[in-house]
Amino acid sequence: MTAVKPAHKSAPAPVVVDLSVTELRYRLPDALSVYVAAMGYPHGTENHRAPMWTEHTTRPGWQAVAAFRPDDDGHVDLRTSPLLAIAYGYSGAAHQWWHQQVHTGMRRNAWPEHTTRQLLSDYFELTELHVHPAAQGQGLGGLLLTRLLRDRPEAAVLLSTPEVPGEDNRAWRLYRREGFLDVVRDFVFAGDNRPFAVLGRRLPL
Repeated sequence: MTAVKPAHKSAPAPVVVDLSVTELRYRLPDALSVYVAAMGYPHGTENHRAPMWTEHTTRPGWQAVAAFRPDDDGHVDLRTSPLLAIAYGYSGAAHQWWHQQVHTGMRRNAWPEHTTRQLLSDYFELTELHVHPAAQGQGLGGLLLTRLLRDRPEAAVLLSTPEVPGEDNRAWRLYRREGFLDVVRDFVFAGDNRPFAVLGRRLPL
């Protein structure tokens, strides 16, 4: 008699969790590896970004979420489980470099000054949201975005993302699906020659 092979056990779905400052700093090399892979940056970029990401954890309102691959029983160990995606941000403030750059971009795009000041007076800066290419297509970006923004007290959320022809990539499709609208288009931030879009929407989602 031929033995019946057991049915293949499907891999558990990725698990999205909140990260504390301590947890993010512990997994910083892995989080930066996801960032470099997702953005297509050359190896070594993470070394330049590590101090910046660490400094960001000290800013008011900082919050982070991540997606991990669980073990076969569905358990996640924040110290050792493979990190698949990362997102974080913090409360925007007038003294921050990104805030000043966006203010400049809005002025160049003829936004009324009172409208600009109102928007930039109370917003969450979605600083980073990255899914490793091997884990894309599973809806992780949307899960991270929703979890990160679900309880934010700010009136709006703003982010920047590289311009791509026809807005044809996963990031753009996610942001449009979640209701993000144009704030500034084709803006070149100081120190980077690529054009970016600044997008935003009111909170809550």
